[in-house]
Amino acid sequence: MQIDRSLPPVVITRPAAQAVALASQITARGRQAIIFPLLEILPLADSTGLQAALARLDDYALVLFVSPNAIDAAFRYIAQWPSQLPIGIVGEGSRAALARHGLTAANAAIFSPPDPARSDSEGLLQALDLSALRGRRVLLVRGESGRELLADVLRAAGIDVEPIAAYRRQAPRLDMALKVQLQQLIDSRHDWIVTSSEALGHLLELVRQAENGAGVAKIQQQKLVVPHARIAETAYALGFVDVTLTGSGDERLLDALQFPV
Repeated sequence: MQIDRSLPPVVITRPAAQAVALASQITARGRQAIIFPLLEILPLADSTGLQAALARLDDYALVLFVSPNAIDAAFRYIAQWPSQLPIGIVGEGSRAALARHGLTAANAAIFSPPDPARSDSEGLLQALDLSALRGRRVLLVRGESGRELLADVLRAAGIDVEPIAAYRRQAPRLDMALKVQLQQLIDSRHDWIVTSSEALGHLLELVRQAENGAGVAKIQQQKLVVPHARIAETAYALGFVDVTLTGSGDERLLDALQFPV
């Protein structure tokens, strides 16, 4: 389909590797897609601990993955998933990542938030039987930094939680090329898909570095499309005024965008 230039471009702020598929779907439906990653995903400097934990999967009653990045990083070291070991995930992006590695509801027990608008730690906790896990070991695969809520609630329920880092996250560095691109994005209308509260914070910090208070005011007027209620709450707290909450999954994100007929 030909690109409709009357509609604003859609900016996808996911890490670069995760943005390509969504960008292709947007382009195929007739809108311009711009990949502008606000998070860089990097391998661990030392993966010894991760590999050791994954070599002992039979020791755990449940494995929780906090993101698609955690899944992709872990499965570099997993030859075959134990068929009896259940998995917990926080969103449809993670379900798609599991499917890429051969795990679906047909061959694995996968727990996820019952409400697609709460695709986060709180939502996942609603799906878990914490009393059945009391006294058992749970592996929590995540980035080097992140929220502690999931681990804290599980421990408070008497569950033996082993958090393990699988990857590193960092903000993009504002070099000259990125500064020029960001200024172009600020100065014209776009729809922004933002799938991380951390990324949203990085966006404002980059704008502050690249421009001044006027730049921040401009970016706060842009339309945001977000999959999680927590990201929407963060957006409003940061001064954004046009925020659309979709629920988890690329199809919901796409449904929230306007496309040419």
